[in-house]
Amino acid sequence: MDALINARVLTADGFRDDVAVLVEDGRIAALAAPDDARLRGARVHDLAGLHLLPGFVDCQVNGGGGVLFNDVPSVETIRRIGAAHRRFGTTGFLPTLISDDAEVMRAAIAAVDAAIAEGVPGVLGIHLEGPYIAPARRGAHDAAKFRRLDDAELDLVCSLRRGVTVLTLAPECVPAERIRALAARGVIVCAGHTAAAYAQMRAALDAGVRGFTHLYNAMTPLQGREPGVVGAALEDRASWCGLIVDGHHVHPASLRVALAAKPRGKLLLVTDAMPPVGAETDTYVLAGATITCRGGRCETADGVLAGSALDMAAAVRNSVETLGLGLDEAARMASTYPAEFLGLADRCGRIAPGLRADLVAIDARCAVRRTWIGGAPSA
Repeated sequence: MDALINARVLTADGFRDDVAVLVEDGRIAALAAPDDARLRGARVHDLAGLHLLPGFVDCQVNGGGGVLFNDVPSVETIRRIGAAHRRFGTTGFLPTLISDDAEVMRAAIAAVDAAIAEGVPGVLGIHLEGPYIAPARRGAHDAAKFRRLDDAELDLVCSLRRGVTVLTLAPECVPAERIRALAARGVIVCAGHTAAAYAQMRAALDAGVRGFTHLYNAMTPLQGREPGVVGAALEDRASWCGLIVDGHHVHPASLRVALAAKPRGKLLLVTDAMPPVGAETDTYVLAGATITCRGGRCETADGVLAGSALDMAAAVRNSVETLGLGLDEAARMASTYPAEFLGLADRCGRIAPGLRADLVAIDARCAVRRTWIGGAPSA
């Protein structure tokens, strides 16, 4: 048994500095008092006052470590992306495939299934961002890859045997009965890259849409007489919204509006990360276009945002420093709430007995000092 002591531990009741976290067989065995007898026989790790948080869960990771999932959708690519993001506190993630051909989708799904079977650290499932999205809101996606969600495509989307599947689609491009069929087969359906009107979005929510991919970006805005997708997202009490808090994708005031509008627990931090995270490179190719990253902003030659260079530790720090959130709530937006969105709250996202020991220790500046995935510490 391992005992993590002398940390400010984020619990359901907030931060506590009077407990030790006991880890055994990859799970959290107990939150114990400092004088608990079990500590005497444990391997003790003194965290010297660091904040101990649930490991971060990122639902949208396109790349990292210098590689893009679309380019080589393999187990080794997933392993490299996961290792890059683990340096920044991510202990669970969804490799995310941007709109691509069916053959690439099939390879990506098979790679994720194999990665989970092989125990690649942190892999929770797959996020398919497109290709059933709107050309008018395509962002940096390749419109030549867009197509209809027919029976064969629906079977492909639902083919992951292990882990969670998230699908981003444009509701105006996919009939309600298809959305219902996806939800019935366990796919978590999100709206994104969509030009839908409010009424279309509302009907899609009723059909089974559960979330919104990178709220505000690549969707119809809130206006006085047409609330659009953003209006539907902010109004709806049951759905989740992903937020990219990097200072480039969304103005802080708009992020604070979302925080005021949505119920607590329904906003999650995502990175939408690209190859520069955890790498020295500042350029990459997406859909045939060269993307350049300067000052943390990734964009095409035409100035279109193309993912981000954001990591989850920076997203937490930005949420505290820019949005005025407490570290406890910012950390939950990076861990507890994403786990709940993915239906994995009984597995990860909290520091509580019985859950997997996915943990991150950070200092006062939100710099990651150590991580654990299933109780296994980082080097």
